[in-house]
Amino acid sequence: MPSADTTHVPTLRRTETRSGIAVDAIALGELLAEGRPVILKGAARDWPLVRAGRESPAAAAALLRKADGGRPVIVYVGDPAIRGRFHYTPDGTAMNFTSERAALGGVLDRLLALPDSEESLSLYVGSTDLDLFLPGLRAENDIVPCDGTFADHPPLASIWIGNRTIAATHWDMSNNLAVCVAGHRRFTLFPPDQASNLYPGPIDPTPAGQVVSMVDLRAPDLERYPRFADALAVAEVAELEPGDVLVYPALWWHHVEALDGFNILVNYWWNKVPAYFDSPMTTLLHGLLSLRGRPDSEKQAWRAMFDHYLFGPTDTATAHLSPAAHGPLAPLDTLTARRLRAMVAQKLNR
Repeated sequence: MPSADTTHVPTLRRTETRSGIAVDAIALGELLAEGRPVILKGAARDWPLVRAGRESPAAAAALLRKADGGRPVIVYVGDPAIRGRFHYTPDGTAMNFTSERAALGGVLDRLLALPDSEESLSLYVGSTDLDLFLPGLRAENDIVPCDGTFADHPPLASIWIGNRTIAATHWDMSNNLAVCVAGHRRFTLFPPDQASNLYPGPIDPTPAGQVVSMVDLRAPDLERYPRFADALAVAEVAELEPGDVLVYPALWWHHVEALDGFNILVNYWWNKVPAYFDSPMTTLLHGLLSLRGRPDSEKQAWRAMFDHYLFGPTDTATAHLSPAAHGPLAPLDTLTARRLRAMVAQKLNR
């Protein structure tokens, strides 16, 4: 295997930072309409949990213990050899870490007892539902956008706790608002159109449910992954300290580094679509079954068909039809979604 070549790794541009926006004055709709990541400097600085984290890891842990609902959490454990990067074994067929269920208080005890060193175990509690596992914490530590975004599209609020750990470059289906609560974080962000240049890993298995890049951002091997240089050319980095808020659109790839011995992040995921919409990932998986292996001429023809029905203007496929003839092309609602789902299930069960 060639050694990592970092000779041509560029200095990344910094994510735009805006100051003076209070936690109750965040207009998410306007921010997302810009289509790029943005840091809201210190917007959550007055959260009690942020203030406790600035005081000490023990003070932040005490607030978490107070809110603990008693449900065991899933904690990921990595050997010091992985240097905090939760990823694959060298052959890409298994994970380089283990997972276990444990009481939150016990996990916090372990984290506080570990030395802040690369020789330490990597401990990581990821994407844990705030309302389910820490009921009441959001009463004084929450984001309520002033434009009603979360009222119209209730988010999933999650907490992430650990030491110096790395979430390898991946994408999420939802828009993201991330609050750096304790410790410091570094997000490296790539636009969605860089997927091929990021060398995505296996669809199954994955470290935590999402496809991740095979490139180690800390030491990218540009001989093995040459197109990654093109991804770096359009990447940006967001350096966060406690109280900072990062907002970025769905499907942006992001590599997340926790930079201190004790870190907490709270994030909110949401999509501006009704709950009856299915995941596009389901469509992609079925595309592997139905399209990927067809001759190129057929795939190009189907690309035109998808543009007509899915990716072009919404009314392209129906403008010449009477409303009574729209059928599955009618605007989606709970009833039409149910009918479409039944049609898909019938065709799959052959």
